[in-house]
Amino acid sequence: MVTPKARKTKTSRSTENKKPRLPKNVAAAIDAARDKKAEDVVVLDLRKTGGFTDYFVICTAANTRQLTAIADSVQETLRQSLDERPALAEGVDKSEWILIDYFNFVVHVFSRECRAFYDLERLWGNAERYQID
Repeated sequence: MVTPKARKTKTSRSTENKKPRLPKNVAAAIDAARDKKAEDVVVLDLRKTGGFTDYFVICTAANTRQLTAIADSVQETLRQSLDERPALAEGVDKSEWILIDYFNFVVHVFSRECRAFYDLERLWGNAERYQID
């Protein structure tokens, strides 16, 4: 399994050289997305923000086929390796933003345009942010 690295950015609360200790299911979702060449993978740690979930995994797909492939890979990997199924999966038909809710974390797979428009990293700016390399 790939160990994510944190990278400090001007607009984040992340700490330089700090490796996040992510739950196994979150790390597996990241690996599954990266296996399908997801771009700009970011994890927002929402535990201290009073959010409705612990983590957001956010990534970008280059096109609609890749968007669906990433979402399918995340769901299949978590089902096979950890016997986890999402409580909810939305947006599959629209192919711009697929949201996969596992209660304690949510995976967001965006098209480039949709990610720029909604800008979840800005909306949850008080969350600790980890850029996954």
